[in-house]
Amino acid sequence: MFAEKSVLEQEKNTDWIIPTLITVIGGFMAILDASIVNVAIPTMMNDFQTTLSHIQWVSTIYMLTLGVIVPTSGWLGDKLGYKKLYIYSLMVFTAGSTLCAAATSENLLIVSRIIQAIGGGMIMPTMMTMVFSLVPKDRFGQASALVGVTMMVAPAIGPTLGGYLVEYISWRWIFTLNLPIGILAVILSFLFLREIPTYREAGKFDILGFITSSAGLFCLLLALSQGQDWGWTSMPIVLLLWISCGFLGIFVFHELTTSNPLLDLRIFKIPVFSLGNVMTALFNIVLFSNLFYVPFFLQSIRGMGALDVGVLMLPPALLSFVMMPISGLLFDKIGPKLPVTIGAIVTALSIYLFSHIDINTPLRTIIFWNCLRQTGMSLSMMPIQSAFMTVLPPESVSRGSAINNILNRVASSFGLAILTLFVTNRTVLHSTYIGWNVSGQAINDLVAHGVAGQQTITNLLGAAIYQISFVKAINEMFLISTVLSLILIFPSLFLKKAPIRSGTVSSVME
Repeated sequence: MFAEKSVLEQEKNTDWIIPTLITVIGGFMAILDASIVNVAIPTMMNDFQTTLSHIQWVSTIYMLTLGVIVPTSGWLGDKLGYKKLYIYSLMVFTAGSTLCAAATSENLLIVSRIIQAIGGGMIMPTMMTMVFSLVPKDRFGQASALVGVTMMVAPAIGPTLGGYLVEYISWRWIFTLNLPIGILAVILSFLFLREIPTYREAGKFDILGFITSSAGLFCLLLALSQGQDWGWTSMPIVLLLWISCGFLGIFVFHELTTSNPLLDLRIFKIPVFSLGNVMTALFNIVLFSNLFYVPFFLQSIRGMGALDVGVLMLPPALLSFVMMPISGLLFDKIGPKLPVTIGAIVTALSIYLFSHIDINTPLRTIIFWNCLRQTGMSLSMMPIQSAFMTVLPPESVSRGSAINNILNRVASSFGLAILTLFVTNRTVLHSTYIGWNVSGQAINDLVAHGVAGQQTITNLLGAAIYQISFVKAINEMFLISTVLSLILIFPSLFLKKAPIRSGTVSSVME
């Protein structure tokens, strides 16, 4: 009898693994495609004989569509069932990927990316809802580790895989690869996923909430993505930001007063959920500033190729495969406080080290700093998410997942936009200051000694001044990211693991 009971308990504690792995496949594809396309943009531009500003919409439209579609995931899950929604999302994403691979013009490619993003936007919040609904409460840390590998490894290996495919095969293969993987994921989902219970009636679709959230997020994300190119004080950007504020203001008021909201914003009354989302937003700003500016530095300043940079970024990504399970086990055994605190400290240290990067920094040192950063992020991100998701009542998990997905996306775009503005302004400031100290007489002396022609010397000095100024600017930007990482240490001290109590909210704050 006792042996039989033990076997049943063991099965119950392990039967979540296969479903979680299946959902992770979809999440990995969706996140990977958001980053892998960037390295193929120049090649696509040449193939279609179009302009950079036009072909850039291949990346931009994907992000904008995600912002529009994600808020509907909770309602659709309650209406269709989360297993069906996940499978439908995989089908749409795979179909969109196939259309992208077969596109004969940039306009068809952009339309195909919209279709792909509709599926991809549903996959992530649906995946999170299914994981937190299927996994036993004492295994949340391990399950979150699997999800965390998806969220942190996919953006890191995207440039490596994309660079290889673009350089040695074809840019179309970055989409073609999704076809067999997507079909396999659909088949596995039919065979092994079980439907999770819904704790609330879908009710009538919140049309006003959908319109206002879609318009507000679309305008906000578009402004954040184009602000640097169009000018932050230009009329289009200013109008987009004002329109966004107006629509999002109406959205928040409507969601707090309607009986069946598209996104239940009332869950922000739960202190841990609010705090946890703020913490993950800050971590995303730190993470994506690093993932963007380190490769940019290596390519634009050090002159490395995209594939070489991707290979250099691969070791920290692989390290996540080791660190994420450790982070999950720590959460299940001792709760989030210790791993998150240590992770925040390690992350702050690694980003501080990056504030000393220069053109002579050895590549092995950069790899070590990246591995240190990945270790800190791996220890922190998933325990935070597990902590604030477990305080939600079952009927709010889907909405909470959608809200977290939206906030992370907006935070990443906002953080990168602000830091890019900072780096650009500081680069100009440093260039101006250094230029003042390079006298025209010095240039004339070099010309007089036959070193080179005046124009050549001027160009070389201009390039050198830009390199020095840019390095100084990103060093200062990394110092700001260090401060953001240090800020996370204080709230992490108050995190505490708490069980889920059906239909109630349990605090995880001391």
